[in-house]
Amino acid sequence: MKNIIKIIGFLSIGMGLLILSGCENFLEEDLRDKIPTNTFFSNDAEALLAVNGLYRIWHNEALYGRRGLDNYNLYGADEVGPGRNINGVIYNYLIAEGVIADQDDLGDVWASLYEIVRNSDLDIANIEGNEALSEKIRDQTLGEALFMRAFAYYHLTNLWGDVPYFRELLSLDELRTLERTDKTLIRTDMKADLNRAFALLPSTYSGKDLGRASKWAAATLKAKFHLYDREWALAKEECLKVINNSPHRLLDNYADVFDQSEVANQFNDEQIFIIDFTKDPLLSAGGSFLHTDDYNPRLRDEPKDRTQRPDGPGTPQRWEIFKDVMAEYGEDMTGFGWAIVMPELADQNNWEEGDLRYEATVVKEYLGFELNSPYFRKNWNLNIVSSPRNNHPENYVVFRLADVYLMAAEAENELNGPANAFQYVNRVRERAFDPDVPWGGMSQLEFRESMYDERKFELSAEGQRKMDLIRWGILLDVVKSTEQKSWNNPADNIQPHHVKLPIPLTEILLNPNLLNTDPTNNGYR
Repeated sequence: MKNIIKIIGFLSIGMGLLILSGCENFLEEDLRDKIPTNTFFSNDAEALLAVNGLYRIWHNEALYGRRGLDNYNLYGADEVGPGRNINGVIYNYLIAEGVIADQDDLGDVWASLYEIVRNSDLDIANIEGNEALSEKIRDQTLGEALFMRAFAYYHLTNLWGDVPYFRELLSLDELRTLERTDKTLIRTDMKADLNRAFALLPSTYSGKDLGRASKWAAATLKAKFHLYDREWALAKEECLKVINNSPHRLLDNYADVFDQSEVANQFNDEQIFIIDFTKDPLLSAGGSFLHTDDYNPRLRDEPKDRTQRPDGPGTPQRWEIFKDVMAEYGEDMTGFGWAIVMPELADQNNWEEGDLRYEATVVKEYLGFELNSPYFRKNWNLNIVSSPRNNHPENYVVFRLADVYLMAAEAENELNGPANAFQYVNRVRERAFDPDVPWGGMSQLEFRESMYDERKFELSAEGQRKMDLIRWGILLDVVKSTEQKSWNNPADNIQPHHVKLPIPLTEILLNPNLLNTDPTNNGYR
């Protein structure tokens, strides 16, 4: 996938397969008479081409290419904060119904997710039962399209709750009259689709196909749906499918899970589903993964006491010395310095004594130089050759096995108490401590509340935290009690309705029926 996604994605667009919805809305054009289904999907290569286009959409800056989804899945909680006074509208819960006049327009996220839904509908309709395709490719591509549509609706229902729902291509007039559908119905259908995807998808891939959705990605996504809907037995069942039957394993060293310094070794056995990015050799800047730049520091900010001259007047300043030392390793600080570790998470005293994940997660000193801000070591890459600014080849890890173990532990505790839940969480903690510090002797409530922190420490800055806090019903309490940087004040602004987002105003203007079932637009009017 790493070598073909970019090329095939653009080819799909050029052939008219991808339904480009743009930045304003997903109601721009009537597509049914513009899609060349009579001449496409006629062989395996074309089916793969169409489905590869779905993967390419996840590269949009509004989704995983930059901070699009992270704005709403991660920021405004208790892990990641802006390194300076930026992104305040989103971070400080000043979101209004209209366009967000900050770094990213909420409408772009909505439009990109529905772009995936509509393209998936097209692919499913043309692949299912298509006798021109080999059985192997027909099953795989149908499974991938079902997974992609479910993944898009996963984000849509998490962020907005009830949303417009359709499973086939609709005309412009039909789209303009859609009301919102109860998210419970949508999720029920997606769970059924993921059962189909599990049966259709292969267990593993190799070579250029690494990064495609497998049956274990489908099972993990289904487990997420069940967990969010508090269907504990079904959540546990899906988790155990992955734990007991998949080829995935926990790596021995926590830091290795995130080591992307060598492109050839970026895929590892713990990753279940990733968004696969590649460096574009034709671009000196722009066009690829920008997410890493948020976590990479700016040299203009570092190191601490950067203008001091340790060797006296007329000698190099500390930042110049620091730059020279990094250059010896082929590194530099050329990022945006946007995403830093929040004060409480950065303080090692707030972690359990001996937790090895701290050093792999937080960096406050580098190459002998104290830094002004704490950064996420697990999410940065300072190599200026293999990972230059605005053109990074790193993968975004969406699902990994440690998360599945923790979900299994949570589900078992909610079903039957902690007695049989310890085994799952302790598999994750075996790696986190040396000597081991297993859990035991807790009540169900103690286990539940301890899991709040365990998921934070294991999965920090991986896009899971905010939705965890929302589904646990504690987002407001956590935000109001979390230490912030001086330029942020989310505790003063957060309200109960902020657990969901407003439907973008551009969509409501095009389709007022979106307010029929909820005239308040999720409480924002």
